[in-house]
Amino acid sequence: MVQLRNDERLDYLLAEDLRIIQSPSVFAFSLDAVLLSKFVYLPIQKGNIIDLCTGNGVIPFLLSTRTKGFITGVEIQERLFDMAKRSAQYNRLDDRIRFIHGDIKDMPKKLGYGKFDVVTCNPPYFKTLGKEINMNEHFAIARHEIYCTLEDVVRVSSQLVRPGGKVAFVHRPNRFVEIVELMRQYRIEPKKIRFVYPKLGKEANTLLIEGTKDGSPDLKILPPLIVYNEHNEYTKEVREILYGTK
Repeated sequence: MVQLRNDERLDYLLAEDLRIIQSPSVFAFSLDAVLLSKFVYLPIQKGNIIDLCTGNGVIPFLLSTRTKGFITGVEIQERLFDMAKRSAQYNRLDDRIRFIHGDIKDMPKKLGYGKFDVVTCNPPYFKTLGKEINMNEHFAIARHEIYCTLEDVVRVSSQLVRPGGKVAFVHRPNRFVEIVELMRQYRIEPKKIRFVYPKLGKEANTLLIEGTKDGSPDLKILPPLIVYNEHNEYTKEVREILYGTK
C-alpha cells in the first residue's frame, strides 16, 4: 500500500499497468507530458535518461515502459518530489527510476557533464513578466518561469547530454523560434518537430521538438497531430497514444 496525504489520489497511468499519485490542488499530469513521452527517441535495452521539471514523475514512469535504461527525474518542489518518490516505490520501480529534489541548474555539477543519453523536459511555458501569476504556488511554479527560464532549460539540457545524445521538449508554438535559436546556441541541432492541433482547422497549441547534441542540420517536420475530431472525441491516433487502443 501507499500512504496518501491530504487530497492525493492514486490514478491509473492510462494504458500502462502503473499507478501514479496525483493531487488536484498540487499537480495532475496533462496530455503534453504523455505526448512528449511517446515522441522522444529512447534506447530500448540500456541508457541513462533524465527528465527535468519532472513534477509528479509522470514522464519517467511513461518512459520506463519504453526502455530498460535508468531514468532520473529532477523536481524543485518538495511536495511533488515526494509524490513521485512514493509512486516509484508503489510501482516497484525505484531500482530503475530515481528522483532528485533540487534545482535543475545545479544538476550538471551534481550529476556530471555529458553523462546522459537522453534529456526530456516539459518546462514552465510562460514568462513571468507581464503575466498574471496563479495564486496557487504549485501551479505558478509549474506554469511560469519562476525558478528556471527557457534558456536555463536548454543550457542545462545541453550540459547534461552527451555528444550525439537526444534532447526533447514540449512547449507552446508561440516560442518556437526562441526554442530553435536557443537549441542551436547551446549546440543542440533540431532534428524533428511535430505541431499538435486541438482540432482540424484550429491553430496549433503544442509543439514537440527533439534535437541532437552537436548534430548536423537535417530537420524533419512530422505530420500534424490532431487531438479532437468533429464530435469532440479524441482522434484515433490520440486514443492509441493515451490508451493503447484504436
